[in-house]
Amino acid sequence: MTDAILVINAGSSSLKFAIYPDAVGPPVAILRGKIAGIGSAPVFTVKNGAGRALPQDDFPQLEKSIGLNDLVPILLDWIKAHSEGITITAAGHRVVHGGPHRDGPARVTQALLADLEALVPLAPMHQPHNLAAIRCVAATAPDLAQVACFDTSFHRTQNRLGQIFALPRKLTDEGILRYGFHGLSYEYIASILPQYLGHMATGRVIVAHLGNGASMCAMKNLRSVATSMGFTALDGLMMGRRCGTLDPGVVLFLMQHKGLTAQEIETLLYEQSGLFGVSGVSNDMVVLEASDDACAKEAIELFCYRAARELAALATDMGGVDAIVFTAGIGENSARVRRMICERLEWLGVDLDLAANELGASRIASEASSVDILVIATNEEAVIASATRSLTQKL
Repeated sequence: MTDAILVINAGSSSLKFAIYPDAVGPPVAILRGKIAGIGSAPVFTVKNGAGRALPQDDFPQLEKSIGLNDLVPILLDWIKAHSEGITITAAGHRVVHGGPHRDGPARVTQALLADLEALVPLAPMHQPHNLAAIRCVAATAPDLAQVACFDTSFHRTQNRLGQIFALPRKLTDEGILRYGFHGLSYEYIASILPQYLGHMATGRVIVAHLGNGASMCAMKNLRSVATSMGFTALDGLMMGRRCGTLDPGVVLFLMQHKGLTAQEIETLLYEQSGLFGVSGVSNDMVVLEASDDACAKEAIELFCYRAARELAALATDMGGVDAIVFTAGIGENSARVRRMICERLEWLGVDLDLAANELGASRIASEASSVDILVIATNEEAVIASATRSLTQKL
């Protein structure tokens, strides 16, 4: 019998999960899966540890109207029935917001859930679903230990100037701060960076987590110095459907002169902007790169322009940059985006090996480049599995 850890990443329309052995050593998934299309047409897919998809007839038929509360028990039952010889001993969850004081993962308690519930207004598109999954697991398997891993924790190493806004001090003291996100991704990259850079991994590194959600993190000594996202996951880079950095006056204008409500503005900024809004075609970079539409081309150009600007700004926090790491869906897979960003950074000593970039090699800097350039696949699930194992084994 193999003890294992269940990793869950619950969103508004999908539930991602993975199973890792509860064993010493680098975590390697036994299987990973996803239930996509929640609320419309849910689809259950699972791959084994070798990346081979399991037959569709292995999965339960899901009603179109099924919600997260019903899916978690179905998932736990499916795992129990189809993972012979495996016993789930703990569950680890991605939770987007941990607040200003949590600098690491935490065992789930009722007190912790109450604290995290108070943070829902700071991450309204993510936090409610993260917490709902925790409560569903508790209701279905009340004796199962659970751990929350926060996307904000990695950035708590930043100094005060990196975290505060130029707002009245009273608001700062109430918690209106730059929190930063995608911390689980950055923590993973930091953990394996020495394998690629040796002792240089502790130098000045900027990691570009480019996906449907996108951000960057400046790291020194493998710790966060500065990041592009701020109070919410709207700030910083242009994203799939989110606008990124925006003049606050635009929000005032939309309210005062366009008559938009707070809810309408939230929908506009979180769901109708970014690559989707600018292109009018899609929020998927693969679709945009294949399109001949002039607006799609402009959306890609704007994405890369904004990314290069943000990267250059982060370099000022460290007095330069020794290495750039591209990760996440777009960062790992789009040679075009990597090239367009790097072309704007030649003045920083960035020089791309075009052939290596097109091949998707792990090291894509030319010999003439004074900045190393890497492409590294991220693995937030592995971070959650390791943290869950560490915390639950201390019991």
